[in-house]
Amino acid sequence: MKKVKRTILVIVSLLGLIIFLTGCGKSSSSSSKTLTFWYAGDGDTAIKPIVKKFTKKTGISVKIQSIPWSQYNDKLLTAASSKNGPDVLLMGTTQMANFVSSKSLMDISKYVKNDKTLSPSKFFSGSENTTKFSGKYYAVPWYVETRVLYYRKDVLKSVGYDHAPKTWSELYEVASKLASRGKNMYGFNVDSSEPTFGFMFARQNGAQLVKNGKTQFSSSEMVSSLEYLNKFVQNGVSPKQDLKLTIAQSFGGKAPIPMFISGPWMLSTIKQEAGLKSDQWAVAELPKGKKSNMSVTGGGNLAVFQYSKNKSNAVKLLKYLSKRENQLAYYKNSNSMPTLKSAWTDSSLKDEKIQVFRKQLNNSEAMPALKQWEEIGQNYLKVWEPIALKNNNIKEAMEKFNKETQQLINK
Repeated sequence: MKKVKRTILVIVSLLGLIIFLTGCGKSSSSSSKTLTFWYAGDGDTAIKPIVKKFTKKTGISVKIQSIPWSQYNDKLLTAASSKNGPDVLLMGTTQMANFVSSKSLMDISKYVKNDKTLSPSKFFSGSENTTKFSGKYYAVPWYVETRVLYYRKDVLKSVGYDHAPKTWSELYEVASKLASRGKNMYGFNVDSSEPTFGFMFARQNGAQLVKNGKTQFSSSEMVSSLEYLNKFVQNGVSPKQDLKLTIAQSFGGKAPIPMFISGPWMLSTIKQEAGLKSDQWAVAELPKGKKSNMSVTGGGNLAVFQYSKNKSNAVKLLKYLSKRENQLAYYKNSNSMPTLKSAWTDSSLKDEKIQVFRKQLNNSEAMPALKQWEEIGQNYLKVWEPIALKNNNIKEAMEKFNKETQQLINK
């Protein structure tokens, strides 16, 4: 009888050991479960081939969910409040501050500091700065964009200029001559629908937008830069408001608006829709103001969701996508420019127009890392509209805007 009991105990012990080992096996394999990757816009088609190679190499499956930009921020806010979301997510650079503030993004500083692939020095500083808050890193740069001057070479030549304007004074001079071509003709577009436009010129004039948590929107540098832009509008050199023209209508043909500032996405739009030959138009670095020709850095970053249960593999995906060959593959699939400086030596980026963006990225910075920045930008547009349409007093308008913005930040 004792022998039988002893045998049963041995069997039970063996079964327990098997169950324990099986459990260990499940715990180990759980780290290779499918990653969920949220991607804004329709750019997921460009990244899918790269992610497939990641899966083939690592055995880690990745499910990409494409979400329209118009819905993306709300989707992220829901995930942050419910603590239920993806493992990896694309973040717009201006979204970073809000989601770092809500503690929705994983602090990846230890990986950034200890892995050569993620070394901050390898990326453009304007991009790298959008991933860092209070000395800690919460994302890695993925793609970058900045703004340059687009201009019609042939039209400028017709009024005596064989090069793009290089300074503020030259920009106004050239634009004024272009506007004198006739009725409904302008020289330069002061963009009334782009929230960063006025702030970009203010920085070129030496303005600091926010300093030590204090808003600087009523500074003399800010006010005088807006007075400079308003001169274009009030003197008929720029339209008073968005004319809602297609690129073919504004930049093609006789070019009612032969100079404007925009990002790299306009390259393909002009090629496909403006009906122009390549030598009829060009891009140039921004004209220099009193202090600089500083442009705006935008783009996208890759982050790990703070509440992911698969952080280890999520970081592996970030490292993989940060390699030169994969940033180049994404550029070739999407035309979104790589944030790795080393990628720009590739032959696919040697085009003369593309290289202008490379040069401008050396003088380009993101907007202030404030969680309220999206709202601040929209509020600025509401301030600019009556300035352009009614020639409102700029100093008074900006003093009011500065006060209201400070109150918004202090909430």
